[in-house]
Amino acid sequence: MSFVLTEEQESIRRTAKSFVGERAPVAHFRALRDAADESGFSRALWKEMASLGLLGIAIPEAYGGAGLGFAELGLVLTECGRTLLPTPLVSTVLLGASALLLGGTPEQNRTTLPALCAGARIIAFAHDESSRFRPYAVTTKAEADGSGFRLSGEKNFVLDGHVADDFIVVARSSGAPDDRAGLTLLLVPASSPGITVTRTHMVDSRNAARIRFDAAPARVVIGRLGAGADVLDGVLDRATVGLCAEMLGGIEETFERTVAYLKTRKQFGVPIGSFQALKHRAAHLFCEIELSKSIVLDALRAVDAERADLSAVVSVAKARVSDTYVAVTNEAVQMHGGVGVTDELDIGLFLKRARVAEMTFGTANYHRNRYATLHGY
Repeated sequence: MSFVLTEEQESIRRTAKSFVGERAPVAHFRALRDAADESGFSRALWKEMASLGLLGIAIPEAYGGAGLGFAELGLVLTECGRTLLPTPLVSTVLLGASALLLGGTPEQNRTTLPALCAGARIIAFAHDESSRFRPYAVTTKAEADGSGFRLSGEKNFVLDGHVADDFIVVARSSGAPDDRAGLTLLLVPASSPGITVTRTHMVDSRNAARIRFDAAPARVVIGRLGAGADVLDGVLDRATVGLCAEMLGGIEETFERTVAYLKTRKQFGVPIGSFQALKHRAAHLFCEIELSKSIVLDALRAVDAERADLSAVVSVAKARVSDTYVAVTNEAVQMHGGVGVTDELDIGLFLKRARVAEMTFGTANYHRNRYATLHGY
C-alpha cells in the first residue's frame, strides 16, 4: 500500500491546514471555552467549513457531497485535531451521516444529507448509556405505538446533543440488555415532546449532553426494525477511524511543540534537547507516531475499500493511537516541566483531550480484547 497522498488529497490537506490554522487556532478553542459559549462551537465557522465542501467530503454527490472517501475526510480531521477545533464533525458527519448512508433509504438521505453538507443541520448520535463503552448495552425502550414508537430511557455522552436538530437514537425494540439482536435506530427531531437535554461539561471541553426520553414519539426507522446492530457496527467503526485521524493531529502537534521547546529551553547554558536521555525519549515517540500514522491511513482506506477485515483494522488503529496519544502528551508534560500542566501552555489542553479521546468509542484495552475476539481468541 502506498503511503503517498494523491495530488487531490494533498490539495485537500493544504486547504484544511490553511483554514484551520488561520481561522481556528488553539486560541479559538480557548476563547469559546473561557466565554462558556452556549453552543461550544462557532456556527459561522461551521458554515465556512460547509462552503469549502469539508463537511460533505465523504458523502455522495447525489446527496450534496463531494463523493470522495474517508481517506480524504481523515486529512481534514487530522488538521482539526491539531488545534482541538470544536465542531460537530464527529457527531454529525462521522456518526449521523454514516448511520444514514449505511441504513437510510434514498428518500431519507435526500431529505437529510444535503442540509447536513450545507452546515444547516446537526445530527447527534444517542447511543451510550453506561460509564464505559458497551455497544449493545442498550436499555432505552422503543415501544410500538400505532404506526410509530414511544422512546423511554436516558443516553449519556451524546456528542453535540445540546445543539442537535435531530437525534439518531439506538433503542431496544426487543430482547434483553446486552443482546445484539433487538436494537432499532430511530431518527427523532430534537424538538419532539418528551425529550429533555442537559449539557455536560467534559474535562477536555468537548461538547456533549445527557438526553432523557419520556415516551417521546418516533416514527422514522433507520435500517431494519430489530436489526439496528448491523448498522450500528458500521457506524461505530467509521466514527472510530475518524476519531483516530483527529487524535493523530493532536499527537503530531503535541510532539512538534515539544521538540521545538527542547531546542529553545536551556539548562546549564545548553538546550535541553542536547541531553542524551531526552533525545532517546523523543526518538522513541517519533517511532510510535510513525507507526500510528501508518495504521490510521490503512484504516481510513479500509473503510473506503469496504475490506472484510475492517473491524479488526479499526481496533488495531484505536488501540495503537490511544496508547500513542497518552504517551506523547505524558512525555510532553514531563519535558516541559511543571508549567506543562498549567493553563498558560497549550500542552495541558492536549493532555486532557488525549484522556477523553482514549475512552471515546472504546479504550485501548477494549479494542485489544475486541481484536483478539475477532480472531477467535
